Amino acid sequence: MKHTLKNVFHSPRFLVGFIIFMFILLTVLIYPYFVHRDPLQGLGKGFLEPGTYVSVYDTNNTGTYRVELPEAAANRLEATLPVKDRQTMLNYLKAMGADVSGLDTSNEHFEELISAWKANYSEADAKKNKYEGFATQAQRNALKRLDNSLNADTSVAMSIVRGEGDSATTTKVAENDYVKVDEVANAVTLPLGTDNFGRDTLTELVKATGISLLVGLLAGSIATLLGLLVGLLAGYVGGIVDDVLMFIANIFTVIPGFVLLILIYSALGAESRSIATCAIIIGITSWVWTARSVRSQVISLRNRDHVNLSKLSGHSLFRIVTTDILPYIASYVVMAFILQVSSGILAEAQLSMLGLGPNPNELPTLGLMMNWAKLFGAYTSSNAWWAYFPVILVIALISFSLNLMNTGLDQVFNPTLRD
Repeated sequence: MKHTLKNVFHSPRFLVGFIIFMFILLTVLIYPYFVHRDPLQGLGKGFLEPGTYVSVYDTNNTGTYRVELPEAAANRLEATLPVKDRQTMLNYLKAMGADVSGLDTSNEHFEELISAWKANYSEADAKKNKYEGFATQAQRNALKRLDNSLNADTSVAMSIVRGEGDSATTTKVAENDYVKVDEVANAVTLPLGTDNFGRDTLTELVKATGISLLVGLLAGSIATLLGLLVGLLAGYVGGIVDDVLMFIANIFTVIPGFVLLILIYSALGAESRSIATCAIIIGITSWVWTARSVRSQVISLRNRDHVNLSKLSGHSLFRIVTTDILPYIASYVVMAFILQVSSGILAEAQLSMLGLGPNPNELPTLGLMMNWAKLFGAYTSSNAWWAYFPVILVIALISFSLNLMNTGLDQVFNPTLRD
């Protein structure tokens, strides 16, 4: 056993797959100890982009610090001057004949546009000439308000009044007053933003990954045990037992497994589609190829000398199968189990994408997150990549790691693939 494990972990493919899978598994197990947020708790409304969100009210009750940032004023104007106002400025400069070649409303040319405006705009000139498109008083007043906002004294950004009556105090907040985010009472960092329900996508993703892994492990265990049992009996006993079991397997083979899975699962009501139910149905519809493979392996082993010796010794069927046959196919069973786990996770994701997944009011799964992203336009109208791309990446990483582990084991235990 020690020698076998040493060979397994010396396989580069198995090692890489194992590291990836363990990283995902440890994240699922450790993350809840640091973040106690309910994965189905709504923090906002609709999709929120990744970032740190700070309570504006609570920043007013936090200690302030004077910080001088050279680009602060320009960045502040850039963030507050909308594209509509920039286009108005550009249109006026064109109307008065100023050289605006190379200027547009993008952030790249923001400073050049401001410089050109300050160099050319004059309230008196606008009143006197009444340029095309800016001939009415309302249009000229709009230009004046725009110019005033660009030249306003922003040394005091706002005033905060605390208390009432004689006890009221007023605090001036200057443009160079800053607060430390970690001192704000109510601040939340959302590395992957929120989904369409306003839920923390990262917390939901970690929980969904754990649930999908659980579904895969349960479904893989059921499928592997069923396949192993049928394959051992059919391969060793043979005769009518083999014919009956293979007839049942052929029925499952005629109907594609995923179609059969949809038919069985769609017959259940939405309230009956629990995590356990999903895993059981996936397991009982995906055992066939494992059974066939085990059967072929057992047929090649049942007439070996050590097996015949056990028969002559009068050993029971159970002992012969468990001690003389099963150890020789144990490595294959482990590889089959790994592939069944991967298939179970993918099957759940496919079911949920079709709207046939587990009850969405219980716990999230990777498939349900994909389904929600599809239903609420994360792919199209909202362009909320953080609501679906990380889910796709996690599914791909899990499948990739499990398949790498399976390939690595195959290289270790299959003599024809050894270097």
